[in-house]
Amino acid sequence: MTRALVIGDVQQGITANFPFAQHVVPPLTELLPRARAAGLLVVFVRFAFRVNGTDLPPDNALFRSFFDAGDIFHEGTASTEVALPVEAADVVVLKRRASAFAGTDLDLVLRSAGVDALAIAGVATSAMVAATVYDAADRGYHLTVLRDGCADGDQAMHDFFMDTVFPSRGVDVVPCSGWPA
Repeated sequence: MTRALVIGDVQQGITANFPFAQHVVPPLTELLPRARAAGLLVVFVRFAFRVNGTDLPPDNALFRSFFDAGDIFHEGTASTEVALPVEAADVVVLKRRASAFAGTDLDLVLRSAGVDALAIAGVATSAMVAATVYDAADRGYHLTVLRDGCADGDQAMHDFFMDTVFPSRGVDVVPCSGWPA
């Protein structure tokens, strides 16, 4: 199997404004050199809306609340930049929905690199991580979720996904220190 590491929504505005998101930065920062040394593709996925709001889904209160939060989620601002060290060989993908695949070229990038297995990390577990896991599974990728590389504003929700939902769907759940194995 050819593996890649996909990290979503670990960006400046999210880690600065949502304390739970800060918890993933140390384990992911430690993981990145190991993943790169193993020759794995590293993909960062950022979330942002166009400043004029033309990509907001109509009547979606959640996305509207993100957009109305201001620069935290507006494309082109420092708040939407990755909050981890990005290297030239890494790929950065911009998304506008929960899944890292929805409306992006992520699948094209992964298939072009021959990737068939993903380790997924990011915030929030019940949003970006879950949506990306489901989407990746539908596309036939073998999946691992990095438990301490993910976080959620609701710890019980995070634990539920890690202990029950993901394993019940055949997804491996491991700590960052246990990957890549």
